[in-house]
This record gives sequence, C-alpha cells and structure tokens, in this order.
Amino acid sequence: MKIRLLIALVAVAGSSQHAQAQTFHEDVAPIIYNNCTECHREGEIGPNQFITFEEVSQAAGMIEYSIQSGYMPPWSPDHNYSSLVGERYLTQEQIQTISDWIAAGKPEGDPAANPGVPDFPTGSQVGVPDLVLQMPEPYLHGGDGTEQYQVFVIPTGVEETKEIRAVEIRPGNAVIDHHALIGYVTDPNAINQAIYMDEQTEEPGYESFGDYGVEVEDDLFGGWVPGTPPLIFPPTIGKVMEPGSHLLLQMHYGEAYTEHLDQTEINVFFASEPIEREVETYLMTPAHLTVPFHIPANEIVEFHGTLYIQNDVSLISTIPHSHLLGKHWEVFATSGDNQDTIPIIHIPEWDFHWQGIFTHPTMIHIPGGYTVHAIASYDNTTSNPNNPSNPPQDMWFGDFTTDEMYVLFLQYVMYEEGDENISFETGTPEIEFVYENKNKLFPAWPNPATSDVKIAFHLEEACEVSLEVFNLQGKIVATWIGGQQMASGYHVLENSLEGLEGGTYIYKLSTDGGEVLFHTKSHFVRLV
Repeated sequence: MKIRLLIALVAVAGSSQHAQAQTFHEDVAPIIYNNCTECHREGEIGPNQFITFEEVSQAAGMIEYSIQSGYMPPWSPDHNYSSLVGERYLTQEQIQTISDWIAAGKPEGDPAANPGVPDFPTGSQVGVPDLVLQMPEPYLHGGDGTEQYQVFVIPTGVEETKEIRAVEIRPGNAVIDHHALIGYVTDPNAINQAIYMDEQTEEPGYESFGDYGVEVEDDLFGGWVPGTPPLIFPPTIGKVMEPGSHLLLQMHYGEAYTEHLDQTEINVFFASEPIEREVETYLMTPAHLTVPFHIPANEIVEFHGTLYIQNDVSLISTIPHSHLLGKHWEVFATSGDNQDTIPIIHIPEWDFHWQGIFTHPTMIHIPGGYTVHAIASYDNTTSNPNNPSNPPQDMWFGDFTTDEMYVLFLQYVMYEEGDENISFETGTPEIEFVYENKNKLFPAWPNPATSDVKIAFHLEEACEVSLEVFNLQGKIVATWIGGQQMASGYHVLENSLEGLEGGTYIYKLSTDGGEVLFHTKSHFVRLV
C-alpha cells in the first residue's frame, strides 16, 4: 500500500443520560429509513444495507459512532443559514434515541410497529425518458492510476425544437465515474471543432480539463454526481433543444488501477407544457475575484468574488465547487445600499467528497441591482487532512483533483411575480457521498473525553495494525494496538484513558503494508 497522510476534523459530543428504552421497529427504524437507507441498500453507494433489524443491530456500534461524531449523515450545508431541498441531518433527539436503543440492548420490539421501507426509485428516477442518448462507443479507462477528463460529442438528433423538463445522466460504471457535466452547443463552427478534436484521437472523445474545449451556449445543460438525482423543472420552466444541436458530455474519471469500460447514457424528458422561461446559468470563476487565485504554501487564504445582478432573477440551485484544500463557502446577495442581505448557502466545513447540486425549496428572488457574494477559503497547511502535498506546495487554479478550483454555478430564470411560491420540495436529496473502500481512520468520540474514548477505523483488507497515542511533544504515551492482526472491515475500539494526564493527544494508526493514518488535528482532550 502506498503511504498516505490523513487527518479528519472532529466535532463532537459527550456522554449522555440514557432515557427510556426504545425499540427498533417503533423508534429507530423511522430514523434509519428516512436518513440512511436511501444510500445504504443494495446497489447504492453505502457500504452496508440498513433495512432489517438484524442488519441495523449488527452495525449499531458503527452507526452510533458515525452519528455521534458527526461523520454521518453526509450533509455539509448549514441548515440554520438557509433551507435546501432534501436536507439530511439528525436532530440531537434522534441521535439520543439511537444511543438509548443501543444502551438498552437493542430491543427489536413489535414488527407490526415498523413503518415500512420507503419506496425508493430504481433505474431512472424520473420515469420513462422521451429520448435516450448515449456515448457513441464505450470508453476504456486504462487503469494506470490517473484521473481523466474526457469529452464525448453526442448529436441530439432532434428534427424540431424540443422543450425539456429534465435531463438525467445515467453513469455507465460507478467504479470510475466521478462526476459528469453536459454542455449544450448549436454553433456549427463549435460543433465541427469538437468533432475534429474527437477524430484526432484513437480513443472515443477527446481530452479537455475543466471545460469542453469549445464555446458552448449552456455550461450546465445537465449534471451528475454520485447520489444526485436529476433536477426536474416545474411547468413552464425548463431547457430547449434545437435541431442540429449537440451535447458535449464531459466525464471525469477517477483513479483506477485496473481497466474499466464506461458508456454513460443521457435520458431526456420533454415538457408537457410550453416552456415560457428557459433556465440559464451564471458561472463565477477566478475572473470574478479582485486578486489572483493563488494559495501560498503553509497559508490559509480567503477569496471573495462578486457578481452584479442587472435584472430581477429567481435562483433555482447553487453549486459551489472547490477541491481538497477547500475549507468553507458562503454565498449571499446584498442590496446596493447594503441594507438587505439574502442568505443563499453556507458550507462551514467544505468536504470534497460531500458536495452536490443544492436546490432551494422555493426559488429565491434576487432583485436587479443586488450583488451576489461568493466567499471561499482554502487551507494549504499541514493541518488540512486532505492536503495532496506534503510538505504543502503553492497552489493555483487547475483541473486535476490535486489542483484547486474556485467555481460557482447559479441556475436561474428571469423573475416573475409568484416565483417564491413555486416549490421544488418534491425532489430527493441532491448530495454526493463518495464511499472509498480503503483504509481510513475516523475521528475520536466523545471529544473531549473523560475516562474512555472510542476510535474507529476501516481496513480494506486483513493486515497487522498498530494504534499509538502521542502527546504534543511527539512522545508515545500509550499503545492501544501493538502489531495485532485484524480482519478487513469496520472496527470500533473503546480505549481507557487511565494513566493519561489532562491534556491534548494525537493518535496514529499504521499497517504492516506501510500505510500511515495520522491525526494531528482531530485530537482528543482528556478532562480530569
């Protein structure tokens, strides 16, 4: 295994008083089904299925650890800042219910009290498509461990103008498909240029990092990240597809060490009512900043971009994007006199693996004359658990995951009275959670701790493991696992703090394969 530095952020929670015993079917199942099962079921991205009493009770220790430490459910925006469709977070009461159930011995209760598993969609999440478009031929990812951006030229084939209510990307290979964007183009010169670039390569499509390689009329005709259903527009709002138009499907393929084929499809759904307003996209990039996009090594940097809104618009969705150095995002709009502020989205702890297309429950009216502010910060220090460089290196705008980005998509229509009452709440959560089946060390819980602390980790395969504790001077003060052979899968260990003085500690997990998972930021503190 290659050596990889990993640090994770901890926010946590202390011990609690156990309340009246709960049962699985009556108290726990509704929480699990509404917040976990959508991803944790067969064929989806969660690593375990959480449906039956047996499945949930067997994984109860890891479930409690994940929700108490804040690692799950995956929802990064601050729900107190603004509301978004499909918010997925647990209240303290729900967390306590699960903990009380576990403390009481995980009683099953009466199966008749079970509310039943929701009817989650399979296959297309919209219905039967009116038009199915496909990559011309399968693309072979060589399995060389690199990531790749490949653009595929797909003619729409429509012979008359079509009005579109939804565009759904159906990925062909979940192992390598990281995310996808669709550009829409009608200009013959741009189409011919894209076709020419495609013809110059032996493999299907052509390489283009960050954009489509040609000018397009719509940067976001459709988009997909794992776990994200398509955005379905309400009546009279949508996209338009013209005869002779082409879609440029940009696929971002992630790292893979074996060969994989992909042939992603695009489902198109025609509108049943005439489109009166076409959905448009604002795109904010470093061009909207007043300073160059440069993140010096060993610094935490904040960038503030602005976009002046000339005419009244109704905002539909907001899509911030940065990479591994990303620390936080805040997007809001202000009036010309700064007397009015419209909160749009706040992500206090950005995580590259938990990003998404965030749709607002009802469209947000931004009057003409207002300015959209997009503030993003980046941590290019050794304290950043995801920093791709060790030691940190200067970073600029780039397309690889190990480069950095400042990009914000804003989907909107021109404002009409009553837009604030148009609801998008019928949609399902639009989030990305990329489950990586690799060695991983999780945050300590509870933190601060008093007498015992839990440490969890995941092993990709059985191996010999050591878990050591250091003080801030780098001295080993405890060895909780000393070269012990452990099975693959999840492990949650409860460790005594006996003999440790009050203070801050760091812990490191290492394997006989040479991989080191090292916490320097998500430390625990023993209070005495």
